[in-house]
Amino acid sequence: MHHSRYEYTQAMMGTTVSLMLFEPNETVVQHVFNTINQLENKLTVNRPVSEVMSINNAAGKHPIRVSHAVYSLIEQAWKVSLMPDSCFNVAIGPLVKLWKIGFSGHQVPDPEQIVEKKSLIDPNDIELDPNSCSVFLKKVGMEIDLGAIAKGYIADVIKLVLQQHKVYQAIINLGGNVLTIGDSPIDAEGYWHIGLKKPFSSVENELVGLIKVKNKSVVTSGIYERYFIENQHVYHHILDSKTGYPLDNELESITVISDTSLEGDIYSTILYGFGIEKTKQLLKNQQNLSAIFLLKDKTIKIVNPDNFAFELLNREYQVI
Repeated sequence: MHHSRYEYTQAMMGTTVSLMLFEPNETVVQHVFNTINQLENKLTVNRPVSEVMSINNAAGKHPIRVSHAVYSLIEQAWKVSLMPDSCFNVAIGPLVKLWKIGFSGHQVPDPEQIVEKKSLIDPNDIELDPNSCSVFLKKVGMEIDLGAIAKGYIADVIKLVLQQHKVYQAIINLGGNVLTIGDSPIDAEGYWHIGLKKPFSSVENELVGLIKVKNKSVVTSGIYERYFIENQHVYHHILDSKTGYPLDNELESITVISDTSLEGDIYSTILYGFGIEKTKQLLKNQQNLSAIFLLKDKTIKIVNPDNFAFELLNREYQVI
């Protein structure tokens, strides 16, 4: 089976965004990258001006009306943040800014600073008004951060854009979020092959295995993506709202296979904090969601293996 592939890439959202099509279509490509740009402009907190920044700048003062899309995304993130024991927190902004992990100036903050910022990250202090599409952060200094779900949301919107243009076979990669659309024309069985990276590898893009999916989202979140080391301790970007420090457990990465990329983003964060046993319980009732855990002891645990196929490539690891 020989199919021409057309890959288009652009540096956006702090990563490389790539789109693979099987028929050249400049109109679609232009449309896709323009859409990503527009959405990033609304959702980012890494620039002085955006809809989300308007909300943060008005914290403790007054509510801000936002576009329907931004309101709906914040509302979904807020509901997940309020789930019991949820590691996902849309109000985590002040803590992220304090640690600066993945940005210049990162440091281990003083315990006093952490306590102070923890008083500003309670999602209960967010007031949403569906009638006016407005968001109000009750305390000065509060900041919402959609970084954990912006890519997933954007990937799902891109899928709609492609379908509107009658593109039913494609793969979009937003760096960590891969969304496959339809079956793959380059595999006899129609599977897309997504590489699962080896954490902390000295070899660029070294893989632990291949995840084979059809028409699914694959989202990986790991402690090796953004981190720094101080006094032999690894401080990574997955922060725990309860302690104010990076989450410390047996995991190196988690990959969630789901129908939408937004679900993948949300659950990769939640399940990271839940660990394996609790994840098994939660996913019993959600058979459309699967998880692959890579543990620090080089074992791999899979929950709900029916939605994908996995091929182990690295003998240092074993699936148990």
